[in-house]
Amino acid sequence: MEYRIFKPEYLLSITGGDMETMSEIAGIFGSQVPEFLTGMRSLLGQEKYYELGLLAHKAKGSVTVLGMDETAKMLKEFELLAKAGDQKEKYTGFISRFEADTSTVMTEVEDYLTKNR
Repeated sequence: MEYRIFKPEYLLSITGGDMETMSEIAGIFGSQVPEFLTGMRSLLGQEKYYELGLLAHKAKGSVTVLGMDETAKMLKEFELLAKAGDQKEKYTGFISRFEADTSTVMTEVEDYLTKNR
């Protein structure tokens, strides 16, 4: 499998290549994603844009661990726009992309861990 989103280098560097630790980190990330998505949708619906920006910032930190560089860049843009309340028409697209990217990365990480155990 070719990894489109997952870049294992950072995760390997912080875990020393320990597959059990990598698996734990992936599990934590996987459990955070639904919370991020629920929070983002809720804050968007409530028009709490600054808080939405803060949550995008928090999500950005999580995706970085899995080497999701492009997703992190997108979340940085989302964070800045949401904190300023600018270009609100883009927010739903940002959330959809975050959902798609995290779904893809979980499949890629699981494949990587399965092949390298």
